[in-house]
Formats: sequence, C-alpha cells, structure tokens
Amino acid sequence: MRLRVLLDTHSLGLRLLGGEEELDRTVRGVMTTDLRDPSRYLSGGELVLTGLAWHREPEDSEPFVRILAAAGVAGLAAGEAELGSVPEDLIEACARHRMPLFSVVEDVSFASITEHVVRQVSSERAGDLAAVVDRHRRLMTSAGGGPDVVLDLLGSDLDLRAWVLSPTGRQIAGSTLADAGPELSGELAARLAGEHLAAARTGRRGPHRVTFGGATFSLFPIRQEGRDLRQTVLSDWLLAVEADAGEWSEERLDLLHGVTQLIAVERDRRDAARTVRRRLAQEVLELVQAGAPPAEIAARLRVAAPVLLPGLGTAPHWQLVVARVEWEDGDVPGGPVAQSLLEEMLVDPGVAGPEHSDRIAVAHTGDEAVALVPLPVPDESQDSSATGLHAAELLRVVQEPLARGLDDDGRLTVGVSAAVHSAEGLRGALEEARHARRVAAARNGRVCAAGHEELASHVLLLPFVPDDVRRAFTARLLDPLREYDRKHRAELIPTLEAFLDCDGSWTRCATRLHLHVNTLRYRVGRIEQLTGRDLSRLEDKLDFFLALRMS
Repeated sequence: MRLRVLLDTHSLGLRLLGGEEELDRTVRGVMTTDLRDPSRYLSGGELVLTGLAWHREPEDSEPFVRILAAAGVAGLAAGEAELGSVPEDLIEACARHRMPLFSVVEDVSFASITEHVVRQVSSERAGDLAAVVDRHRRLMTSAGGGPDVVLDLLGSDLDLRAWVLSPTGRQIAGSTLADAGPELSGELAARLAGEHLAAARTGRRGPHRVTFGGATFSLFPIRQEGRDLRQTVLSDWLLAVEADAGEWSEERLDLLHGVTQLIAVERDRRDAARTVRRRLAQEVLELVQAGAPPAEIAARLRVAAPVLLPGLGTAPHWQLVVARVEWEDGDVPGGPVAQSLLEEMLVDPGVAGPEHSDRIAVAHTGDEAVALVPLPVPDESQDSSATGLHAAELLRVVQEPLARGLDDDGRLTVGVSAAVHSAEGLRGALEEARHARRVAAARNGRVCAAGHEELASHVLLLPFVPDDVRRAFTARLLDPLREYDRKHRAELIPTLEAFLDCDGSWTRCATRLHLHVNTLRYRVGRIEQLTGRDLSRLEDKLDFFLALRMS
C-alpha cells in the first residue's frame, strides 16, 4: 500500500506534518517502538509508530531519524499523547532526511493503525501473488519451472518460509532466495513429516498446525484426491509453512491450497518420468523370477543401462531391496505404496531435491515392491562390505515418520540383499532379500528391516531355505576372490582352501603351498580385504568352509 492511502482513512487520525512529495512510498509493514536505536528490528518499508518516549532533548531527533532513513523506513508517525504535540526539532530532522512525518491524535491507538496497515498490506500482497502464481501455473506445467519458483514467491511476496517435504521428511524443494533464513534441519523436517502423517490418518482436513521450539508450522497435504487415504498417505508430499494458518483469512488459505495444487501437478509429472524406470525394473524382475538364463538377464540390463545408469561407463554391482506394505483388513494393495516408499527411502536423506532417484528402478507385484539398485564397482583395495546399502541405515531417518503414518493398522517390512557381481547372482539376491524381509517381519514394530548379514550361516543348512539363497551366499564370499584370481592369477581360492584345511596354521599352510610365510600372510590379508571377513574368527572360517563346500 502507498503512504498517501493512510491520509484517506480519516478514522486513523493521521495528519501530515512533512514529506508530501514522498507519499508514493510503499508500506510493507508496521512497527511500534520507543527505542533510541531500533535499527536491529527494521528491514525496510515499515511505517514506524512512536510515542516519543525516547525524546529527552532536541538533539535526540537527528540521530533517531537518521537511523530510520538508513534502514529504508517508509514513514514515521508520532503520537501526541506523550508530549501534546510533535516537537519542532523532529519535524526539521524529518525534512532534512526526506522522511514523511505524521502526527497521531491522542484518542487513536497504535493498535488500530497497526491492524489497518497489516490488513491492507496482506490483502494487496495476496492479490498480487495470486496473479503471479497464475502465470507460474502455466510455467510449471509447460516448462517445468518447479516448486521452488512458487516457494520463492511465497517468501518474497508474503514473507512466508515454506518447504515441500516427502513423507519421510526429505526436503524436495525450498526457497532459493538469499534472505530465506536458516535451512530446515533434517531432524525437524522428519518431525514435521511425522506430525503430518499422524494427522492425515485421522482424516482431519488440513492444514494441520504444530509447534516446535517456539515456532508454529502449518502443514498442507499435497495428495491425490479420490483414493483411499492408505494408498496415498505414505507417498504424498506435504507443504510445510512456518506460520499459523489459524489466523489467516479465507482468501489466503485458498491461495495456499492453490499452491498445493500446483505442486501436485509437478509431483504427477515427476511420477510420470519414473514410468520408464519402473517398466524396466518390472521386465528384469519377471526374467529373474522366471529363472531366465543369466545371459538373457544380462542382455536386458545392457539395454536398460542408458536409463538406469546414465553416465556410468562400468557395469556395476547390484543389490536388491524388497519391501512389503500390509494393512490389517487386506482390502488395500500395498505394492504401489511400497514402490513409492522404496523410491524415496533409497535416496540419500541428506540430499535435497526430487531428481536424485534416477538410478533406482522399482517394480511391484501385489503387496511387495522390489528395487534394483546399481552400486559402483569397488576398487581392489576397498572392502566390499563398505559399499552398498545397509538395512539399519535405511531406517535411521524414516522409521519414526512412517510408523506414525501406518498408525495401528499398517506395517512396512524391508529386506536387503548383499551385493552381487553379475546377472547370474540376481535370482539368489532376490530370494536373499525376501528371506531377510521375513526375518524383519518376525520382529515387533510398525517399520522393520533386516539385511543379508543377519542371515546366520547355519540357516543356510536348513531345508526350507531355497537353493538360490545358498548360491547367493556362496557367490557373495567367493566371487570377489575368483574375479581377483582371474585378473591377477593370484591363486586366492587355492590358498583359502589350504589355509582352512591346515586349521589356520601359518607354518603348515606355507609348507604345503611352498610359500614363504610372509607371502601367505599377504594372500590371506588380500582375501580378508576383498571379502570384509576376518580369518582369525571361527564364524568367518566356518562361512568360508561352507561356501567352498557348496560351490
């Protein structure tokens, strides 16, 4: 609003004392102060209201007005209640600094002026933003402007800090403005996501309001309408705004709901972009489950490589992750929800943005989803167990918010396979991941996960364990050694067999192999490095023994 509009509202009791040529200045807010130096609380564009309690002598006016002018204040309104009239030295100081000056009659409160200015500024800003958002609606749907564009508008035009969050609390988008304020911490984002999911499951209409650390947030759902809430609640984004929407007008609430509709369109566009990866994953999964020859699976992966592995020049190792979402009444299929969750969970939780899952392909059948995750090939000096996904790490950030979304009638269980080094190992990895998920399902809790490392060696000897799991176990331990032997003719496999046959005796083994003990120690050290095992431990010796016998 313009300063001159204040003079047109007679109920405000304002009288212009100077600065008529500056009345077209824009008022962006209002502040009441009696501090001698209020600069720390000024950001520019304010109408400053003062009762003149800071005024002790004529020399006080000059520094006070100079501070206001330097801060970019729009105008100054001085009350007449304290001194009876506005001092002449203040009028002169305002004239020197081209600061518009008003007097406020004694029977008009500063609260009345503040309420009027705030109402006018908010109304004008909302109208301006609605027009701008309408322009950007076309930009986002046709040119892919992205949700950051609208969040920047909320920040610049309505002074609202806002973020788009995934159901696990990962930041999808946030304001890119330089003065947007401190970033939203990962811990707070996860708590906001949890509160949103819990509130959504109650069926209450958003926005949902929560308070953390003295700050109030309003949480707006970004959801697909017309579907069972259980099909969408764990996969929909949310808009978190640092403000109390309970104090907003209907017009502003409608505006924010319109923003969520824009972001929902963007969410649908991103889901559509994942369709190709999902289809490729489905094709590979069907080949693996049907027991297709490894050469056929490898050929299909090579065809899919440009989509699944953009920019990777080396054929990777693979891990499979199986997730299952089940509802107690069994009426709602959990597969699509599990698919969306895996696409979210397998992204680094510390990475902001929606486009970081372009190397994750997830298929689903029934209540189960399966992710095919490419891993970088570790170099020869790297411990193979140090790379790849770990079940506990997957749950570290997402467990609390997802548990609240599942409420008391849903369950998510996840199983993670070990890395495999070729298409031949994919079927075993799939069965291993499914078996690990069954281990997770035996635990208590709404969200549980288990990894391949939790499948104890003796389990492999039980008759109900599929042959593919045994093959996966053998490949996990011996494939790195076979590959190293093929490249370097190092004879690690024969060395391992002899070392175990000699009960771990360095001298006897070195003698049998006609090696110096130091050479034997080097080979055993290389075996441990490549497999992440320790041949001084009985458990690891037993694992190697079983793998060699079953290979």
